[in-house]
Amino acid sequence: MLARNCFLLLVVVGGAALAIISFSLQFFNLIPTTPIVEERPLQAADGAVRLAQGKSRKRVFPVPHTQKPNPISEAYGYCNTPSHNEQAWEGHSPADYKLLSVQVMIRHGDRYPLYSIPKTKRPAINCTLSISRNPSHPLLGSFINHMGQGGRGHWEFPLASVPRLPNHNTCEMGELTQTGVVQHLRNGKLLRQAYQPHSLFPSDWSPRQVWVETTGKSRTLQSGLAFLYGFLPEFDWKKLTVRHQWSTLFCGSSCDCPARNRYLEEEQRRQYRLRVGDAELERTYADMARTLGIPTRNLRAANPIDSLLCHLCHGLSFPCMSREDGTTGGCLKMAQFAVIRRQQLDDEMDRRREGLFRKYAILAMYPYLNRTVAKMERVAKASAGSRSPRAGGEEVFTLSSAHDVTMAPLLSALGLEEARFPPFAARLVFELWKSPSVTQGQQEQKAGKGERSKARDGGCFIRVLYNGEDVTYHTTFCSSLDLHASQPLCPLKKFLSFVRRDMFNVVNATSYQEACYSHTG
Repeated sequence: MLARNCFLLLVVVGGAALAIISFSLQFFNLIPTTPIVEERPLQAADGAVRLAQGKSRKRVFPVPHTQKPNPISEAYGYCNTPSHNEQAWEGHSPADYKLLSVQVMIRHGDRYPLYSIPKTKRPAINCTLSISRNPSHPLLGSFINHMGQGGRGHWEFPLASVPRLPNHNTCEMGELTQTGVVQHLRNGKLLRQAYQPHSLFPSDWSPRQVWVETTGKSRTLQSGLAFLYGFLPEFDWKKLTVRHQWSTLFCGSSCDCPARNRYLEEEQRRQYRLRVGDAELERTYADMARTLGIPTRNLRAANPIDSLLCHLCHGLSFPCMSREDGTTGGCLKMAQFAVIRRQQLDDEMDRRREGLFRKYAILAMYPYLNRTVAKMERVAKASAGSRSPRAGGEEVFTLSSAHDVTMAPLLSALGLEEARFPPFAARLVFELWKSPSVTQGQQEQKAGKGERSKARDGGCFIRVLYNGEDVTYHTTFCSSLDLHASQPLCPLKKFLSFVRRDMFNVVNATSYQEACYSHTG
């Protein structure tokens, strides 16, 4: 009996120890929470590398846990620290499908905080670039040199006056860090390796085939250049025009939309109600303010989560009160940070339930999505005709370097509600593919009453990927489709219909103009 009790005790203690170790590894982000699967490529007859399977793998978001996510591990995921175990399902397709074009939106990389916490020292981070400082990258040295030749490029106003590299020994507010540069050098190289087998660019690519756009903030411009250099090392500056988007919504000349602003105001009121109704959050802010010796309202105005995230991402101790005599007082704690992050995660869940942000997102991102489908349609028509999009100078690669306030509504507009708030250096990729099974002539012959749209779009298909995961079948326009029996990819016509008509169902309208000016909500 004694031996049996000892054995049971040993089992319980051992199991507890393993659970603690597993939790610690995930807590400190030492192991990935999503497994990374490798697939064995095959060499096709044309020399291109294809997947071993005849169909593409359906990549999905991890199954939601029944428990609430841990706010600290979520915060480490937001940092998106460069690692060697990055996922990249871009470029994977069924055998012999032809890649026609790629459009990428990125969020800028790791940056210095936009706000400072009163009575604390700003985090000591160097915003110059050095190959001898971590994190680094094999392309960093040549990237620095290449940026020195940027005067040869074409820059839309006011981008020519924006620095092409972060360059302050002590970072300025909102400045891109070396970590942010390395994140996008890695992203660009990752996609270069993914698309190299598909010969996306001809060796003598023309200026019309590459479109690069960014806001006027240095962090987005520098992130876009880092990504582009990883994707096209030593690119020819003379072929490059960097275009300016004055709005963070990338809405060009179609930004005026009164209804969009109303939905945003309603969403902000929802956020405020949720925040002031959180008793634990209120106590935490009051406790933090007492620690620093400032009014609670001053701490709120300083948006402390932004600075605390920077400390966390860079492995720095949380800030302490700085006295006039140079000594330090009380320090902010990880438990306080966890409460604020928990409230942010609760806000994400409540935002999805209420649906106001989705309505705002539909109207905010329609102009960008409309430009996206227009580019795809031009490439598809060129492919369906007698000329190749690559040979004809069609846009085969678009890079939009943006912000979290751009990517978050874009994800929502596409129906990717399970996607977490975009981390630093997040990427969203639209791929356009063409089926090899039906030629244009065969399409015209076979196109009956129900197949004429397929003939017009040239038998083209779309994939959507978020941070390397194929999320096509989680989008609104493809989530209800059961294509596995007939087509492994989502037909382009579904995306076209969604952007030009169906997406406005959410706001009880049939067009952007009606939704913006006629719909009263």
